[in-house]
Amino acid sequence: MIGIIGGTGFYSLIEKTEELDMETPYGKPSSKIAVGTIAGKKVVFISRHGPGHIIPPHKIPCKANIYAFHKLGVKQIISSTAVGSLKVNIKPGDFLVPDQIVNFTHGRDDTFYHGDDGVVHISIADSFCERMRKILIDVLKKEGVHEKGTAVIVNGPRFSTKAESTFFKSQNWDIINMTLYPECALAREMEICYANISLITDYDAGLKDEPTVKHVTVEEVLRLLKENNEKLRTILKEVILSLDDRDCNCMHALDGARIG
Repeated sequence: MIGIIGGTGFYSLIEKTEELDMETPYGKPSSKIAVGTIAGKKVVFISRHGPGHIIPPHKIPCKANIYAFHKLGVKQIISSTAVGSLKVNIKPGDFLVPDQIVNFTHGRDDTFYHGDDGVVHISIADSFCERMRKILIDVLKKEGVHEKGTAVIVNGPRFSTKAESTFFKSQNWDIINMTLYPECALAREMEICYANISLITDYDAGLKDEPTVKHVTVEEVLRLLKENNEKLRTILKEVILSLDDRDCNCMHALDGARIG
């Protein structure tokens, strides 16, 4: 079973769709869950921001989304996100498969383990599933892809100030986003493999010493998403065809992680 988290444009990929209106111990997921097949493989899909993009980044019910996938038997999650670039060579329209995150969010419930069932310390030293990352990179190579990068995750819903963006860039981080965390950590707690395709839609708040580079606007983000929607759907289909169900470290994330 493969889970997909992304924009509503991916609904058209799924064949023989059934919609589930699920309730979880953590509330309702972001949207009804579309269940069906893509290229003969069973998939389930959640629209991260809900139908009509009505849920802001800091209000996305990540725990409900990941728990619903877990209950449905999902073992691998492909996530698709729009991100801003912090480097001139990572251009709008490019694809990047991140390998690391830096969390700058606040106030988000980012664990299933609050001590009621013992103390659990999972490792996300590798922030994403390396097995899945390699598959994504292989599929994206013909499009051109940045094969790794560090994503700094900010709370949103506002964009960065120029000073914040300059700081993030000074740390040699690559892209900026509002939704990858805590999705990736929660998936690891459920021993679900998780990897991400990032589409670069803008240059964050502009780049220091690059006066010709314009800062991010909603209009520009939406334009790039619209232009690349069909390409993303094609890529997603190829990735699903390429995924296997080999054993993986992610599937044993809780081994030795529990104290008490």
